[in-house]
Amino acid sequence: MQKLTRRQLLKTGGAAFAAPIFAQAGVQVAHAETMDISKLKRITQKMVAPPGVPKHELMATGGPKIVEVRLVVEEKLVTIDGDGTTMWAMTFNGSVPGPMIVCHQDDYVELTLVNPESNVLEHNIDLHASTGALGGAELTHVAPGEEAVLRFKAVKAGVFCYHCAPGGEMIPLHVVSGMAGTIMVLPRKGLRDANGKSITYDKVWHIGENDYYIPKDADGNYKSYEDLVDSMSDTLEVMHGFIPTHVVLGGAAFAYTGDNALKSKVGETVLIVHMQANNPSQPHLIGGHGDYVWADGSFESPPREGLETYWLAGGSAGAMIYTFRQPGLYVYLNHNLIKAILSGAAAHIEVEGKWDDDLMTAVKEAGPIMGNAQNFPMRSMAPENA
Repeated sequence: MQKLTRRQLLKTGGAAFAAPIFAQAGVQVAHAETMDISKLKRITQKMVAPPGVPKHELMATGGPKIVEVRLVVEEKLVTIDGDGTTMWAMTFNGSVPGPMIVCHQDDYVELTLVNPESNVLEHNIDLHASTGALGGAELTHVAPGEEAVLRFKAVKAGVFCYHCAPGGEMIPLHVVSGMAGTIMVLPRKGLRDANGKSITYDKVWHIGENDYYIPKDADGNYKSYEDLVDSMSDTLEVMHGFIPTHVVLGGAAFAYTGDNALKSKVGETVLIVHMQANNPSQPHLIGGHGDYVWADGSFESPPREGLETYWLAGGSAGAMIYTFRQPGLYVYLNHNLIKAILSGAAAHIEVEGKWDDDLMTAVKEAGPIMGNAQNFPMRSMAPENA
C-alpha cells in the first residue's frame, strides 16, 4: 500500500487516500421547499455525552419542528484500555461514540457541522436517517476552518447510525477512529407494541460499540504516535487484516465498569440503544431479557418480545427495552464473548432494590457433596450395540 508522507497528507487533507468511490457528484443544494419552513417552531437540542441522551418528549406535541443540532469535529489523543494504549481519535463533540440526536418523525433536523482550524483533515457526515446525497455526506464536506449546515426531514422512525464518510479509505479509517454516533427518530405518537399499546421508558442509554485497529511494533507492543497524520498509514495497514485489536463499548475497553458502571433500580424501565457503524454485534443483557426489541432499528415495525440476544447488522443501530426486576450486578455486552471479555465490549449495570425470591433464590450454597457418589453412576456414552 502507498505510504504517504506527512507533507502529502496535510496538503491533501487525506484525499490522496481516497478512491473514486463516494466522490462528490456535483450535487446542487436544493432550494425548493415542500412546506413553509419559516413557520415551524425551532428547538435547539443540547448535546449530551454518551451514554446519556438529550432531553426529549416520548410523544410529540404539536406539529413538526426544526431541531437545531451542532456537532464539532475534534481530533484528539485518547486512551482506549487499562494498559494505557493510545489512539488518535476522530470524534463528534469530543466523545466516542458521538452524541445521540433525538427528534420525532416528520421533524426537520438542521445540523451544523463544524471543523475547527486546529484539525488537520477534511470531514463530513452521513446520517442513515436522512434521504439523498449519500445521507448528507455530499453536502457537508468541511475542511479545517469551515462549517456547513444541512437540513433534512426525518421521514422514517427508528434508531440509525451516523458517521463520517469523506471518501475512499478515509471512510472506514474515520469510522473505526471513533467518528460515529446515533440518531433516534421517535414515532410522533410514541413507541407501540404489536397490539398498538403504548410503550414508555424512564431513561435511555446510548451504547456505541467500536472496533479499533492499533498498530504494533516489532516486539508486539502497541505503538504510539505524535499526531493523527503519523498514525494513519500504519492504522490502514492493520485495518486491511480485518482483525480488530480492541472491540469496546463507550470508546474504551470496559469503559462502563467500576465507578463508571451504569445505574438503575428495580422497577425502572430503560431503553438501551446500541450502535455499531462497522461490524455486526450481538447485544445481550446477562441477568435479563429484551422485553421489547427492535433488532433492525425500525420503530415502524412492531417489536419482538422476550429476546435474550439479538443480531445487529454492521452500520446500524438497534434498541431494546427492559424493566429491571432484581437488584445486583448485570452485564451488558456483545455476546461474541471473545470480543466482550478479551477485547472490552462489556459494561456493568448496578441495580438497587429489594430482592425477589420468587424470581430466583439460592436453595443450597456451595459446599461438600452430600450422599454417596455411588448413588449416581456414570452412564456410558458408547452406542448400545458397541
